[in-house]
Amino acid sequence: MNLKLKIANILFLDIETVPLESNWNSLSEAHQNLFEKKTQYQRKEEFTSEQFYERAGIWAEFGKIICISVGYFAENQFRVTSFYGDDETKILVNFKTLLDKHFSKPSQFLCAHNGKEFDFPFIARRMIVNQIELPKKLNLFGKKPWEVPHLDTLEL
Repeated sequence: MNLKLKIANILFLDIETVPLESNWNSLSEAHQNLFEKKTQYQRKEEFTSEQFYERAGIWAEFGKIICISVGYFAENQFRVTSFYGDDETKILVNFKTLLDKHFSKPSQFLCAHNGKEFDFPFIARRMIVNQIELPKKLNLFGKKPWEVPHLDTLEL
């Protein structure tokens, strides 16, 4: 890993997620069955699928993004921006626009805590679900580990 990164070339981010629906009964029967199968191993006999649904926001298949907050250094100041609201597509498109316009160079990196396991894949999956073309920084197809432009504070 290149430890001589310029701080201005790093986009720090965090996402907030919630279940797709506010309650179990709002899910279609098909989604209830899929959630039951997906969580069976984690739930064991301790919880019903309905009781476990409050945790659905951690899976991109059953959750959605309600906020992406980013921070970056510009002109020796740390700036923070948040994309938030009920319209996940709008949040994702605005975030993609930021990446495409200001953080698309090879020397620039995305950084999050546990981002490699959660934030980055979750954002990419939700973009795919919402039929939004992946920005270069999230399209990792065919990349070798040292070519991935992501930093993870969990690893540092």
